[in-house]
Amino acid sequence: MNQAEVTKLMSQLRIAVRPNKRNLKNPNGPEGRLMKLRKTVTALVKHERIELFYQRADEARGYAELLISDAIRHGDRHKATMELADFWLLEKQLVHKLFKVIVPRFENSHLSYTRMYKAPRDYPGIYYDKAVLELRGNPYPSLLPDFSQNRNYIHNILLDEARKDYRREKLAEMANKLASESTTETPKVETKTN
Repeated sequence: MNQAEVTKLMSQLRIAVRPNKRNLKNPNGPEGRLMKLRKTVTALVKHERIELFYQRADEARGYAELLISDAIRHGDRHKATMELADFWLLEKQLVHKLFKVIVPRFENSHLSYTRMYKAPRDYPGIYYDKAVLELRGNPYPSLLPDFSQNRNYIHNILLDEARKDYRREKLAEMANKLASESTTETPKVETKTN
């Protein structure tokens, strides 16, 4: 049995799961907390990008990764995978989306299936860690700025030219200053002839 076959037998997540305790409380107890996580995973599969509190996003990310990796590994004919999808996805039409849209998207992927970014802080106000949790390959525009083509924007061209002019002026001032100092400070050397 080679290494490729062994990895299909073992379930593995492609994200780091931190062993520290999360302080996620719910007035309805553990059942309410689990229901909130189920709603989060359902919303992630439905909308493919959601914004929520960081701790809940971090925990829900692990469950979403597990759900997608089991769906890819076993397919929709596996009874345990279907029960897992039925448990985590509260809207039953999303089970079809999981197997018909999301699984083909990630079949040959070697990266994690989700991405999580820290969201900017709302100011002014009470600070809560917020995060954006998204599935890779979603139809929305990227949250990260594209720095590859921004040198050709008009404001960057104008700033570059202004920077070059400023450097030219400074270099000319330094050259003039050095030239004036060199003419005033050079003493004439008298040579004696015998």
